[in-house]
Amino acid sequence: MEASTPAPPPPPPAAEPTPPPGGDRYPVRVDAQRQEEYHRFLPLVKWLLAFPHYIVLFFLAIGVIFVKIIAFFAVLFTGRYPRGMFDYVVGVLRWSWRVTAYVYLLRDEYPPFSLDPDPSFPAELEIDYPERIDRWRPLVQWLLAIPYLIVAGVLVAVAGIVAFIGVFVILFTKELPEGMFKLILIPYRWQMRGGAYAYFMVDRYPPFVWED
Repeated sequence: MEASTPAPPPPPPAAEPTPPPGGDRYPVRVDAQRQEEYHRFLPLVKWLLAFPHYIVLFFLAIGVIFVKIIAFFAVLFTGRYPRGMFDYVVGVLRWSWRVTAYVYLLRDEYPPFSLDPDPSFPAELEIDYPERIDRWRPLVQWLLAIPYLIVAGVLVAVAGIVAFIGVFVILFTKELPEGMFKLILIPYRWQMRGGAYAYFMVDRYPPFVWED
């Protein structure tokens, strides 16, 4: 009897495609870690304790105006956003976000007086630096961003109402429910992304996605 020929082994599985660097993440990341328990009476005075930050941010914002004017012409003629200017604007946005996270109940820790990343503070903002920017973007991106900024503005108004209610929730329970936390965090994420796009710091239109 003739021996049967063994079946050939199955071909190896095809290798999965390697994702591009950074994946599909949006180049503006705004986040905060949720805390389980709050200081009961701190939300009543956070706005007052943050007053020194408001003063510093006022003067930093004046600097941002001049930087953006210079960056406008730099991108228009060279297609590049000067790295030092870019880092300065990101630093001011980062500082502003930390203060917002503090005042709007996302964190109880007092924010640092710093433009630099601080891994010890549980609320951060990062924007990836673009090596090249299309020269036409400074002329029109502020206009293209208007629909997104309108939606973000409405969401931020809702976040303000939620934060106001959250003061009383924390006062009685020492907690901020996760749903309320997200209703404050995500609108400000939208606002920061829309602002970064409007000021041609990124070239991808911000997504209309309610990300957790």
